[in-house]
Amino acid sequence: MDENQPSKKSMSLNIVSSSAKSSKHKGFGAGAINLNNVSPIIIDHGEAKIDVGAMHAKSKVEKGIKFTTNREEVNGGRQVWLVWVAVDKLAEGVNYAGATACEMWINEEEKKGWKILAEHVNKLDYAIKRRIMLEGLGSEEKAALKKLLVAHNKEWWNQSSEEFKTALEG
Repeated sequence: MDENQPSKKSMSLNIVSSSAKSSKHKGFGAGAINLNNVSPIIIDHGEAKIDVGAMHAKSKVEKGIKFTTNREEVNGGRQVWLVWVAVDKLAEGVNYAGATACEMWINEEEKKGWKILAEHVNKLDYAIKRRIMLEGLGSEEKAALKKLLVAHNKEWWNQSSEEFKTALEG
């Protein structure tokens, strides 16, 4: 590289904290993506578990699986759900505010799976925006999710909206 030519800066995605300390960031690339109030929950075999690895598509059920967007390429297997749950921190307290569900199919024997990554990302965005979209979840999955959320923090559950609670009724 020629010493007299300025080096080019690479363009990258920066996740900037929304804290007052970093509020000096302005212009192109400025802003905050705050994922602190969102948790990924995996529902598998009728049980719901928080799995932070799902935030980067590396949940326990996804590890070692080659994913395709063609559902027909994954024979057999089982249905697994990723649910994004967002909480609000309000003056009255914390509550569960948004929840969206994303479907996956996993065939561990063949090490193949099906999911639409764009849908997973869009549903994460919807949960952050406090939307409730749990279409596709059956009564067993809803009951497992409700059980986990209540066990995790009953006060948060009690302070959640009726819309949120009703969405988890079988």
